[in-house]
Amino acid sequence: MTHTLIYPVNATHNAAGHLEIDGCDMVDLVAEHGTPLMVYEEKTLRDQCRRFMAAFRERTDDFEVIYASKAFCTIAVCQLIAEEGLSIDVSGGGELYTALAAGIEPERIFLHGNNKTPRELTYALDERVGYVVVDSFDEIGLLESMAAERDRRQKVLLRITPGVEAHTHHYIQTGQLDSKFGFGLAEGHAGEAIRRTLAAPHLDLVGLHAHIGSQIFEIEGFRTAISVLVDLLKEARDRDGFECRYLNIGGGLGIRYTGEDTPMSIEEYVAGKVEGVRQEMERVGLPMPRVLVEPGRSVVAKAGVTAYRVGNIKEVPGIRTYVSVDGGMSDNMRPMLYGAVYEAMIANRAEDPADTTVTVAGKHCESSDILVKDALIARPQVGDILVTPVTGAYFFSMASNYNGNPRAAVLLVRDGVARVIVERESYADMVAEQRPLHG
Repeated sequence: MTHTLIYPVNATHNAAGHLEIDGCDMVDLVAEHGTPLMVYEEKTLRDQCRRFMAAFRERTDDFEVIYASKAFCTIAVCQLIAEEGLSIDVSGGGELYTALAAGIEPERIFLHGNNKTPRELTYALDERVGYVVVDSFDEIGLLESMAAERDRRQKVLLRITPGVEAHTHHYIQTGQLDSKFGFGLAEGHAGEAIRRTLAAPHLDLVGLHAHIGSQIFEIEGFRTAISVLVDLLKEARDRDGFECRYLNIGGGLGIRYTGEDTPMSIEEYVAGKVEGVRQEMERVGLPMPRVLVEPGRSVVAKAGVTAYRVGNIKEVPGIRTYVSVDGGMSDNMRPMLYGAVYEAMIANRAEDPADTTVTVAGKHCESSDILVKDALIARPQVGDILVTPVTGAYFFSMASNYNGNPRAAVLLVRDGVARVIVERESYADMVAEQRPLHG
């Protein structure tokens, strides 16, 4: 494996030989806050947001960048994202609650989900959420009846599965024909969904949505999906008079987790999508709609690192050396869920040569609890601080209490100052909602 670690923008090795992030020594942070510890660099977060906004402004006046909050959803991060001009998409009631608690204007919120519950839809309607991305025929009927009860007209987009298979892990493909998400083109389902929604008096169909997957490195799949969507729009315009105001072409921009990854840049991604929509709409003679995208991972992942304390070191002669840390699948499920690959380093000896190949193992009672296979790091010692970079996306979101492990604290650092944005969970927190058998 190529040993090229991807850090937040303002990471360096300081005079003490420690990893430092924007003036905050990781060794000092761990001494004060413990491990596992998630650390986000604020400037990197803001820079990623600004790059998306600037790339769009160079190419169109009518756009919306919507942060996919499932990647990392906390009050502080939602506020930061909104300060940079992004809207928010949420995929459940808890994410919606977090966005509202952060003070996000409801009209800037998009509600997703392939099986939104009546409770979630009630919550969204009562809070006057801006947009609901409708995912099924059942939802069209349910949302229409609920909006009618409130004598309101709810703006909606229809999620379309365009039949495009992205070149990524099959667990994070979402645009292929065989998908639990959205309306497929087969047997005219997408067209029928447009007709039914247009006929619903309390639903305002403003556009279409499609998301073909995550961690995608090439533009071709996105361009193919855009072409399919525009053909559908042309058909719906000619048949039903549907005027598409918003075309949401999802997220999916891949990022570098290791030195071997070669994703396109934010600028290339935005240019490909905007020009793709423009060319395809011109091809069929339709006016340019507002272009929407939903980046999540590509906004937050690079900004985050996770620190662990090294515990046991076990050498299996001729096979591998296991380095066990005090976290694992309860704070990073991605390697076990779909084989996500990371790199690692020793933060307290950042200048030592990375000359030892190890397998970084978690502390949970599962053989599959492996964080990094074949990590090239400095020769490890018990008590070292081991860091995995590019962990800003999906760590906090997917965290659990498996084996009774409290969730990690989360810090936001800037100019040498670290602020706690999520307190470390305690054992008492874990059982606070439990009730005894007797009494």
